[in-house]
Amino acid sequence: MATPPRLVPLLAQFDFARERLAGRLAGPAMDSGDGTEVAVVPMTDEEYLWEPVPGCWSVRRRPDGPGERATMLTGPGEWGRDAAPYPHPVPAPFTTIAWRLSHLSEMLTLRADHSGGTHSLTRDDYAVAGNAAAAVAAFDAGAAAWRSALLAAGDAVLDTVGHCTYPHGSDPEEPFIEIVWWVNQELLHHGAEIALLRDLYRARPR
Repeated sequence: MATPPRLVPLLAQFDFARERLAGRLAGPAMDSGDGTEVAVVPMTDEEYLWEPVPGCWSVRRRPDGPGERATMLTGPGEWGRDAAPYPHPVPAPFTTIAWRLSHLSEMLTLRADHSGGTHSLTRDDYAVAGNAAAAVAAFDAGAAAWRSALLAAGDAVLDTVGHCTYPHGSDPEEPFIEIVWWVNQELLHHGAEIALLRDLYRARPR
């Protein structure tokens, strides 16, 4: 299927943001933005779980959580991500790389499923990664699944309200092209946050 022309720039933007974040996390190098390669030290487990301020939301082993102001840990298995039902705490808790990357990976995986998959996955089904390597792999898998969903979308699908039935957003009330745009901005802004946290971790007092 040919990619609809109006999807082409959004797909290119997604690919750029995805590759940029993947390189920033796992290295060994990434494009600085001007074609120059910059060496990257792969993220460690300690950095993945680093809490730079008190009261962070993160991912935790079930016996250790939930964290401050959280009421639950999402997902099955040994690890879960701090969460609370609406309305969320105000001000919003500061979140770790682990929390942000898990949020991104879950969003990509579930939105892919609710666009071109079973339309059934929930946060209760999504296993949260407890270490850096597993988290990077989960991000790669989620991004690949979402990209496949985009490539399967014809021009008419882009205008279809509720093509994506993802239950944690406005997806059932929005044309699919609006959801594509929204996912891109989520990836761009959370990716930038994660990159900044990596810089802060490197420069932290020893």
